[in-house]
Amino acid sequence: MRAATAFDSKNSAFITALDRHFAPERQRWKNQQCNGEPARHSSRSLHRDALFLNRRRMKIRFATAFLVFQFVRFTMAAQNQIVDLVLPTDNDALFSGGGPAFYQYIERNYKGAKSTPWEGGQYGFVRDPIETSAGIVYTRFHEGIDIRALRRDARGEPLDEVRAIADGKVVHTNPVPGYSNYGKYVVIEHRWDDSNYYSLYGHLSSIAVQPGNAVKRGQTIAAMGYTGAGLNQARAHLHLELNVMLSHRFEAWYDAFFKNDPNHNGIYNGMNLAGLDIARLYLALRKNPSLSIPQFLSDEEIFYKVTLPKSRHFELPRLYPWMLAADVRHEKSSWEVSFARSGLPLKIEPSDKHVTQPELGYVKKSSIDYSYLTRDEISGRGGNAHLTNYGKQLMRLFIYPD
Repeated sequence: MRAATAFDSKNSAFITALDRHFAPERQRWKNQQCNGEPARHSSRSLHRDALFLNRRRMKIRFATAFLVFQFVRFTMAAQNQIVDLVLPTDNDALFSGGGPAFYQYIERNYKGAKSTPWEGGQYGFVRDPIETSAGIVYTRFHEGIDIRALRRDARGEPLDEVRAIADGKVVHTNPVPGYSNYGKYVVIEHRWDDSNYYSLYGHLSSIAVQPGNAVKRGQTIAAMGYTGAGLNQARAHLHLELNVMLSHRFEAWYDAFFKNDPNHNGIYNGMNLAGLDIARLYLALRKNPSLSIPQFLSDEEIFYKVTLPKSRHFELPRLYPWMLAADVRHEKSSWEVSFARSGLPLKIEPSDKHVTQPELGYVKKSSIDYSYLTRDEISGRGGNAHLTNYGKQLMRLFIYPD
């Protein structure tokens, strides 16, 4: 219905103009019939009438083709705005409480006590606990979710198929386990809200697609496995992410700062992809199927803000225009980018502050050292909070090579 409404509203003016164009000619033919005007049989008049009819047929064909094109275009546009996700495996326990039936456990050794908490398979700061004055804090961030296997063969090998969570295009495959902590992995590009998003499927045993392939929601793209660092057969699972991209200049930035560590995955390296809480998104879409990504992220807490020098290479506003503040008409000296605790950019605002390099402008108050609360972007306590060297490098990515 949404596509039809868009189609009608966009083309009503065109249809009215077309009708107005043919009105005088229709009236002339009606007048001839009503007045009993004899038909013209001269060769000149017949030729003229034949040309008129041919022109009218051509205009009608053009109008029909145009309207069909518009209908298809607006239908596809409406479909692309809908975030219609399916789970990537047959494991749907997320919708019945999640927990150990859905999430793959991790192996933990905390102060000599070994455990296998399923919570470590969730999104967020769920790993590597340490004891602080404020209590236990989990310091290691997990970018996606780990979905446990449902089926295994007699040898214990996982048999679960891995499927695309939505329509899209395969943009990257990594067939070499040692080239990434993800092991063998696939990245699919999706288009929603006039922006590109990237689903990532990691720790695969085999890959059934190639870059450039168009895939449909629910289409098999791979098989579950346990490739990648630190995994074994018992902990075979699918690692799933849904990300925004930070910069298309990632490769040049990476080569400048990490030249001794080869990048085998181009702009689809995990460092260049910032993940959102996809499990929470699945649950939110069950309640509100028309929910958009910007709407979903609108209630995400802003944990810190960084001011970036003004740069023509700052492409985040072009990649995700919905991040821009409402009023950006006036020229400013810099940009202030707001981030979730995860490092996911949430908002972009112009700033009057003049800076020559990235500067921390705000961080949520805490008595705990910020190195425990962020992904190594911020360190220090209270008023001494500051960007780490890595934090400064990462912020340079947004405006690189400036």
